[in-house]
Amino acid sequence: MGGLPDLNPLPVGTGRHEAPDEGCASHDLCDFAERQPKPLSCPERGLSDVIHVVAGILSDAAGRVLVAQRPLGKHLAGSWEFPGGKVDPGETPQAALRRELHEELGVDVGALEPMIGVPWRYAQKSIFLDVYRVLDYAGEPHGRETQALRWCRAEELRALDMPPADRPVVAALRLPPYYAITPDPDDDEAAFLAHIDRALAGGIQLLQLRAKSLAQARLRTLASEVQERARRAGAQLLLNGDAALATEFGFDGVHVPASVLLQLHQRPVRLDRWFAASCHDARELAHAAKVGVDFAVLGPVQATSTHPNAPVLGRQRFSELAAQAPFPVYALGGLARSDLAAAVAAGAQGIAGISAFFAAA
Repeated sequence: MGGLPDLNPLPVGTGRHEAPDEGCASHDLCDFAERQPKPLSCPERGLSDVIHVVAGILSDAAGRVLVAQRPLGKHLAGSWEFPGGKVDPGETPQAALRRELHEELGVDVGALEPMIGVPWRYAQKSIFLDVYRVLDYAGEPHGRETQALRWCRAEELRALDMPPADRPVVAALRLPPYYAITPDPDDDEAAFLAHIDRALAGGIQLLQLRAKSLAQARLRTLASEVQERARRAGAQLLLNGDAALATEFGFDGVHVPASVLLQLHQRPVRLDRWFAASCHDARELAHAAKVGVDFAVLGPVQATSTHPNAPVLGRQRFSELAAQAPFPVYALGGLARSDLAAAVAAGAQGIAGISAFFAAA
């Protein structure tokens, strides 16, 4: 059995902070990404009780990812995991991953891209799982240590018996880089739906219907309209706040504000539905982990036009908090689509927001 993740004792910084290779609208965020220090191993951080583990996401031509079965005699034997292993003292995470994948799979790894870092506390040990996408490799993966291998689509991974620390990685694989949040609808419902049509036509694959000011009867009508559009576009749709209505309508999940999150003691939806939350600080992220949130939005990173005087996290604090969260985190607040590379370099799953996707609303 896996223990609850702990946001406090695990390392700040993930080995994921690399300068973006393209421009971004937010110079503040770009400066942050470019000035991050090179990653250190856990012992070098003075956290020798935390085991630093690396894992690689290898994909085939069909978009499937490779998982390996843990052998008998090991912790969580028989479960399926992303291939990798421990980082040796003095070894960089990237070097460790290249070594492990050659030893385990017989492949020579080329370019790597940081994906997610997962701090996790098991009953027996604490680990920091440092995950990278393998962008290219030479050789045919095979089990050099007699371990079973299989290729799976991201959705198929949900049905596998996997270590708890690998579950957030599955979530990250299933989540897109952009999370669009609708503005509150006004009286012009046709214009509101037209904005949603444009966002979906522009490639949005994850959408949150946020309609806090609507009466229940009108919300039900609008929810049905938006759900139909999302299904036609093949997008996933979450409803803000109302888990019961999201379940009744068959939405893909629910997104709760921080005020609701802190009152919860367990997930309000089934495991096959997304459970997302808005967070602003370490306390809220810790509670999100405790109640089983699948992903969160964290912010505001920068000042926004709708709340120009609201306190902001700033670049450094966002990165520290995102690095400690045991689930994917979207950056929220004052960001544009063009900030994606810098946000990912700072440890984010991607960009979430309203104005970035509904600027004319």
